[in-house]
Amino acid sequence: MSKRVSIVGNGPVGAGSGAAIDAADVVIRFNEPWQLPDEIGSKTDILFLVNSGKSMQARLANDLYLDSKLFREAKEIILPYHPSVIAKYHRRPNLLSWLKGRRADWTWQTIEALGKRGKPVTVLPASSYEKSCEELGIPRTQMQKLFPSTGFIAIRYALDRFLSPEWHVELHGFGWTGWKRHDWERERSWVRRKIEEGALSLG
Repeated sequence: MSKRVSIVGNGPVGAGSGAAIDAADVVIRFNEPWQLPDEIGSKTDILFLVNSGKSMQARLANDLYLDSKLFREAKEIILPYHPSVIAKYHRRPNLLSWLKGRRADWTWQTIEALGKRGKPVTVLPASSYEKSCEELGIPRTQMQKLFPSTGFIAIRYALDRFLSPEWHVELHGFGWTGWKRHDWERERSWVRRKIEEGALSLG
């Protein structure tokens, strides 16, 4: 029987799903899950943290987050954006925001904060991000306007790292809605193809 990887998005998950999610061999989560443990479980092997923008700035300044159960129990932290990706494609804060401390890139501050707490950190290479754009059919002329979601990057990462047939990757709580600069329809279509190929399933 294949070992299971459960990737848990931040969308709705059915009540009582937590036990099945936690029973997976590897559980991947993102940023700050908001559902109750009964719905999404509590086990976290890999935590993806978005290392850009004001949300990461807020987490670094929040000891409650850095001392939370989710963060403490995560065995591995992955930052999806290489600094060169942020510099090349992400929008920089305007002058007023910059004077208030806003930055596009929080990679090194994140590595420092996580290192103090003994967390191993992996920064994905720029090629991984650009491959995600390629998989979605995002042309280079649009790569400063359209961005693969962290969930999509994590799915691709899991399929590359946890290879079939030894492993099987299942998705929980992916609603394909949110930030307008993610192309949700392209991502949904890509996932649907992978399900038809047998590479993924919905939990």
